[in-house]
Amino acid sequence: MNTIEIKEKFLKKNILCSLFGHKIITTRNVTNHFKEFKCTVCHLELTNDENGQKTFLTPELKEINETLIGFYKKRVHAV
Repeated sequence: MNTIEIKEKFLKKNILCSLFGHKIITTRNVTNHFKEFKCTVCHLELTNDENGQKTFLTPELKEINETLIGFYKKRVHAV
């Protein structure tokens, strides 16, 4: 499923978000630069990409964020 299909699915699912926009909150800080976000209305999950833009949180990106958390915790505890 590509990002266009995900976007269409969530826009059809909730009319409020398509009309008024998403109400996005930060759900988790992966590192100081990467975060995970979620819409409180339609539960759309987003994350930062390498350019700092918000992108859909795919299973691949979720796995990458988990790996980043592990590396970040090791680095912080090692210092």
